Amino acid sequence: MSAALSRAEDLAPALEAAASGARLDFGQAAALLESAAFHDLARLAHAARLRRHPEPVVTYVVDRNINYSNVCVCACQFCAYFKAPGEAGGFLLTQEELAQKIEETLALGGTQILMQGGHHPDLPLSYYEDLLTWIKSTYPIHVHAFSPPEIAHFAKISGLTTAQVVARLKSAGMDSIPGGGAEILVDRVRSRVAPNKCPAGDWLRVMEEAHGQGLRTTATMMFGHVETPAERLEHLFALRDLQDRTGGFTAFIPWSFQPDNTALSKSATIRPATAVEYLRLLAVSRLVLDNFDNLQVSWVTMGPKIAQLALFFGGNDFGSTMIEENVVKAAGVGYSLSEADIHGIIRTAGFVPQKRLMDYTPAPAATSEDH
Repeated sequence: MSAALSRAEDLAPALEAAASGARLDFGQAAALLESAAFHDLARLAHAARLRRHPEPVVTYVVDRNINYSNVCVCACQFCAYFKAPGEAGGFLLTQEELAQKIEETLALGGTQILMQGGHHPDLPLSYYEDLLTWIKSTYPIHVHAFSPPEIAHFAKISGLTTAQVVARLKSAGMDSIPGGGAEILVDRVRSRVAPNKCPAGDWLRVMEEAHGQGLRTTATMMFGHVETPAERLEHLFALRDLQDRTGGFTAFIPWSFQPDNTALSKSATIRPATAVEYLRLLAVSRLVLDNFDNLQVSWVTMGPKIAQLALFFGGNDFGSTMIEENVVKAAGVGYSLSEADIHGIIRTAGFVPQKRLMDYTPAPAATSEDH
């Protein structure tokens, strides 16, 4: 029996399981990802989304991505943004520059900042603690900061455990943790594209430790480089298993790798994922991640029209207004949307836009008006 025939025979029970809302196993997920008709996936994922969110609402958040530094010792092959220590173009934002960015965010109705940087070799843990303490004592803003690889890096340079680092950052003012640095949570892939970044088990452990300390976090996937379809599914099942244990993830956000200006752009086998590939992966994510409330669409990498379509492939959140975004832009992809633009896109798709906070509670009514 050929592999293709085997997948075809596996498809009918997988479709039936997905339609009934049953928990999918790995084989069923593989059959859907590889063999299900495009519109069948859309129908099943949208039905799953409506079972969890029957109201015709699509959420979004007004925030800003602040990269406090681009100096990094990781040299990940997929990154077009980093600068090696001592390389021209490296920076570390001053307190004055950070203040200006935060004040602009608040003036635009922003409720949070997403603050991440590289693995800077010369900054002690106390630098990040002092930074958090200053921000939280100065501004009424939610600080969504420091991905698991950054926290693993802080642990390494400080001689502390990652759990201790999380506790200290939380005490200093860190409100939640973004899901960056996940890439693909399979060590074969990570050893090829990010050999100097923490392995998959460490990423998952940091998130579990954060959840255990009462912090909510997001989860991400960057796909479309050297991973296989099966490894994409391994990533999803690892997240589902952790969410079963902790319930600490608020959302899953997949996006497609952008190869321009990166070391991987030289590979003849790597190209940007198509819209169909992105939508298939998003739909299967909704079906596999039955314990995640929210799936965020990626207009930053796919553009607003595909993101709008993704609202019918399992997505229920439009992500951020991205007052500032630097990493994807460095790879040659640049879309920009205002809050009014996002409202228009959501309404045109037949949904009601709702401004939210990081934990997906509605933003205060006084800041929910169109801008």
